[in-house]
Amino acid sequence: MPHAVWSGAISFGLVTIPIKVTAATEGHSIRFHQYHLEDQGRIRTRKFCEVEEREVPTHEIGKGYEVSKDTLIALTDEDLAGLPLPTAKAIEIEAFVPYESIDPIRIGQGYFLEPDGQVATKPYTLLRQALERNSKAAVAKFAWHGRERLGLLRIKDNAIILHAMRWPDEIRSPESLAPAPVELSEDEISKALALMDALATDDIPEDVATDRYTEAISDLITAKQKGKELPHAAEEEAPAGAVVDLMAALQESVQKAKASRGENDEHATVHKLPKKKAAAKKPAGKKTAAKKTTKKAPAKKPRRSA
Repeated sequence: MPHAVWSGAISFGLVTIPIKVTAATEGHSIRFHQYHLEDQGRIRTRKFCEVEEREVPTHEIGKGYEVSKDTLIALTDEDLAGLPLPTAKAIEIEAFVPYESIDPIRIGQGYFLEPDGQVATKPYTLLRQALERNSKAAVAKFAWHGRERLGLLRIKDNAIILHAMRWPDEIRSPESLAPAPVELSEDEISKALALMDALATDDIPEDVATDRYTEAISDLITAKQKGKELPHAAEEEAPAGAVVDLMAALQESVQKAKASRGENDEHATVHKLPKKKAAAKKPAGKKTAAKKTTKKAPAKKPRRSA
């Protein structure tokens, strides 16, 4: 059972719900140590005082803000705990919004909120059922690790989850990364949609939800430990060349996607597209019809909250 990382309360209007906070996720990645190649000694990071030129233990280390090169403002845990913030001891619900209105890029680490004691059970259940019935998420503020944060409360099974969120001005604009407008035909868009339909599922497939990298690392470590032959990646076929025919690539991708799922469509065959004929010269003074284009709408810039 994971230990609580924070305890406080959810403030819902005049209702206070004592809660404990535990991490909702855990990592299973294989971790490596750094070591000295010559003698395999562990390489460690040590905390060193540059004035006394010695290593110092944790209980001798404090926090501080550097005003200038020679001026440091020391801050204690008591100073930070006494900040005049209502969110220092409580998760303050500020508003309720449709969950779909939250940009996923703003949603971060998730934490389970557990009712703390019998007295918290009824108001906790009330808030959970209210969130379920109106199909909305709660936007809240809370203070952790020396800063006030924006949070999102939602339901998972019978528990309430708190997600840490990014502030609007912490999200970079992708405007400068967007490609220049290009012309796309309706056939190209339709074929791309057909490929998406061929890969569509109701849930993430089991083979996709498997961490193959961690499995491969584990197999590599086991093989080296037992002195066995090391696993090697299968040789991939060399690409035939640069893709110059987008429609042909999309058509072939659709067929491969269907074949991988055992869908044998006898009527779906791959056809080579005819080569484009050289454009005939048109009489002067006549204009050709403009080709239909599909352009991406410019990304909206995030607005700073009030």
